[in-house]
Amino acid sequence: MDEGGGVLGRGYQEVTQHYPQPGWVEHDPDELWEKTRAAATAALAAARLTGRRLAAIGITNQRETAVLWDRASGRPLHRAIVWQDRRTAERCGRLDAGLLADRTGLVPDPYFSATKVEWLLQRLHPRPGATAFGTVDSWLVHRLTKGRAHVTDPTNASRTLLYDIEARRWDPELAALFGVPLEILPEVRPSSGTFGIADAEWWGTEIPITGIAGDQQAALFGQGCFTAGTAKNTYGTGAFLLLNTGARRVRSRRGLLTTLACDAAGRPAFALEGAVFIAGAAVQWLRDGLGLVAAARDTEELARSVADTGGVVFVPAFVGLGAPHWESGARGAIFGLTRGTARAHLVRAALEAMAYSTREVLEAMSADAGLALADLRVDGGAAANDWLMQFQADLLGIPVTRPEIVESTAMGAAGLAGLAAGVWRSADAFLAARRTTTFSPRPMDGSGWAGWNRAIRGTIAWSRDR
Repeated sequence: MDEGGGVLGRGYQEVTQHYPQPGWVEHDPDELWEKTRAAATAALAAARLTGRRLAAIGITNQRETAVLWDRASGRPLHRAIVWQDRRTAERCGRLDAGLLADRTGLVPDPYFSATKVEWLLQRLHPRPGATAFGTVDSWLVHRLTKGRAHVTDPTNASRTLLYDIEARRWDPELAALFGVPLEILPEVRPSSGTFGIADAEWWGTEIPITGIAGDQQAALFGQGCFTAGTAKNTYGTGAFLLLNTGARRVRSRRGLLTTLACDAAGRPAFALEGAVFIAGAAVQWLRDGLGLVAAARDTEELARSVADTGGVVFVPAFVGLGAPHWESGARGAIFGLTRGTARAHLVRAALEAMAYSTREVLEAMSADAGLALADLRVDGGAAANDWLMQFQADLLGIPVTRPEIVESTAMGAAGLAGLAAGVWRSADAFLAARRTTTFSPRPMDGSGWAGWNRAIRGTIAWSRDR
């Protein structure tokens, strides 16, 4: 990215997903590093630049994915356990939800890192002084700096179930609860600041690493949601809605998480978050699992080809229901099938599910925080679907605003890094060139929303009737 907020070059690499058992999801940490390095090299080549032209590097990452490695050799001790992994569900069921909510703002769910690293430590028995734990940002900094820095930022630390979000420190009691030695944890530094120096081996010169934020908080920053009452939704593999509440910590009574985000200077601020585990992944399933579409972009034309879903409601709870339900035993369900159901109805139902789950989370957020939103800012791959964005605006009754550059996570990482490196004087200067498209709400009846709530009740009932 350049000083005007323009994209000069892109690099892209797919990461292999490993599924050792049902409900288990893993990544190869070495592959994460190699693919990241290859993507960065490709972006430089596309921009026709060398590393010597770079002011700084920013990192945005999967937040809860857990990596354990040997400090001396840099060798991963196990595959990374991915945020979607459910292997520790039974352990989470025995945890003190009140204690965790008070200290961390989170709920006892396999989504978060602590039970993942506990699982690894119990099986690998590594020596604490020789071992490092981190989320993907920490792992990448370790490799970029050749082991000279073991760091993270508050947005990632706040997703581990090990970090006290008010005291802003690793919590010794929680670390002991999960059997995690404090010495294996990374140093927590502000999201916009100095994290280390990427070694000259990678791109021909040393490059400062000056910005880190977990993917959803980076997207919040990239969307300009620096102040209380601003919110964004990222439609990726899952859907993640964050509402900035500023200096005020809001304790949710409706199944939401309290987490740390960034203010305009990259310092910690509070936010409410609702995580929907499956959003765009449902379209991937329609494409790869059922062969109903050749590409995700085909879904828009199919959704427009029918007046409605023909009574079909799709609840894509493949790995459980996230906010505001937190029903880990739920699984995907399709209701209302008839002989008249066609692939266009199923495709439209998958898109509508993203919008309905977003409304569920947004209504809970507004009620918890006592804030009414002026608009919802959107990004992620599915945000490119005009039909979905218009449906979302109609369903919420507020404008939906989409930036011209929908990779808001990358924008946020660049913004945080650029602020610390002096590329931009302020966050407002960083956003000055941002261009957007707005989808204004139109009237709609409430039958679809009622059907979604009925389907959610049925999905939860199936999960609990064992």
